[in-house]
Amino acid sequence: MANKRMKALLASYDRERLNLPHEAIDTVKKLATAKFDESIELAVRLGVDPRKADQIVRGTVSLPAGTGKEVRVAVFAAGDAAIDARDAGADVIGADDLVNRIQSEGFLDFDIAIATPDLMGQVGKLGRVLGPRGLMPNPKTGTVTTDVGRAVREFKGGRVEYRTDRVGNVQVPIGKASFDKDALLSNFRAVIDELSRAKPSSAKGRYFRSVTLSPTMGPGVKIDTNRMRAGEDE
Repeated sequence: MANKRMKALLASYDRERLNLPHEAIDTVKKLATAKFDESIELAVRLGVDPRKADQIVRGTVSLPAGTGKEVRVAVFAAGDAAIDARDAGADVIGADDLVNRIQSEGFLDFDIAIATPDLMGQVGKLGRVLGPRGLMPNPKTGTVTTDVGRAVREFKGGRVEYRTDRVGNVQVPIGKASFDKDALLSNFRAVIDELSRAKPSSAKGRYFRSVTLSPTMGPGVKIDTNRMRAGEDE
């Protein structure tokens, strides 16, 4: 049944056409035919060499329309910082006890981990557990900070992390299929603007190699990388 559904989706649109952003969003919403509210994923192939430290592209971006999903935030903090995290709506808060819980119980029921700088010595012990899952707090993504309350509110409100993989791809969710077109378009533009800003000075040649939108359970829709800037698709 899944293969039949996918074949029908692939036959319903021009897979090779380079779309304007708003056209791609219209198409990808039609391709989201699963029985749940599918995420819309933005996949960008960048012209960088992630094997070189100065060409790793990573950071965070705030999605104006949010992500459409509940984000569970864990905070490694103590004292006033822990109180600030709790007031901001953090789901899990702890210091040594949280480190031990992750080490001994394998507890990983969270999507984002934030830590105060003074606890990074302890959190560093979890590198082999958190690192491969993309959960290790890092100053470059704003997840190692003294202002944990602000960080919690931002990630709860639609801030997401991004990072190039081994071959230079970045994947970022820009919302749900149930979002209206304008909401998805504003999130799309926010990510593209952020990736443009984060372009390494050492990156040569074409920076945006390919840009594709796809629903969780559907195929990808290509976007014309030469015509995706804000205002060009109006």
